Amino acid sequence: MTTDILKTSRDWAQTTPQGWILVVDDHPLFCDALELTLRSVMPGINVKTADTMERALALLAEEPQPRLVALDLNLPDVAGVDGVIEISRAAGAAPVLVVSSMDDSRMVSSVLAAGASGFVPKHSPRAKLEEAINTIADGQTYKPDSFNDPEDDAVSDAVSRLSDLTAQQSRILQLICEGKLNKQIAFDLSIAETTVKAHVTAIMRKLGVHSRTQAVLVSQKAQFNSILPES
Repeated sequence: MTTDILKTSRDWAQTTPQGWILVVDDHPLFCDALELTLRSVMPGINVKTADTMERALALLAEEPQPRLVALDLNLPDVAGVDGVIEISRAAGAAPVLVVSSMDDSRMVSSVLAAGASGFVPKHSPRAKLEEAINTIADGQTYKPDSFNDPEDDAVSDAVSRLSDLTAQQSRILQLICEGKLNKQIAFDLSIAETTVKAHVTAIMRKLGVHSRTQAVLVSQKAQFNSILPES
């Protein structure tokens, strides 16, 4: 499906491209540089930018599905794999390419488990960005040259399971992590308590756990600070 949405940059250079690309990054200089790089790699493509997840989601709601989303991991209103999961839901079948300075192998592994189609370190030359776009267009996952599969993949496994949750289930899990009971969650979300119970059951099934406490532990394992290198 990705190949249908995202032609290779070589193809785009030979024809007038249709559609658009979304760049999500809160650093104006880097955002401008990435926009210029994308336009040079894919002449004529329409590039739109957003400096927050809120703005990115608004653009995705207003426009047809983009061909590609280029996402930074550290935004003012969301960080880490949470942003990848959220943007992937909103972008539909459009591939998400993470462009970040945090290229530790555990972070890359977690980002890919969250649904990203590729990862390019911010210090990479233009040729690597073009290589990533072509790799994704071929239906493959792009990983940086420095990537080594972590020996302990428990974090990526937790992230992968969390990415299967719907937006409502993710919100309910967040409230569970805050220690709220079903009745309180129902009040906060203005839904029936029976609906909350059904969602909690579905959450535990998707996470492969048998209790709310275990669900919280899975969520904590995938938190941004847990994935960052100890140094």
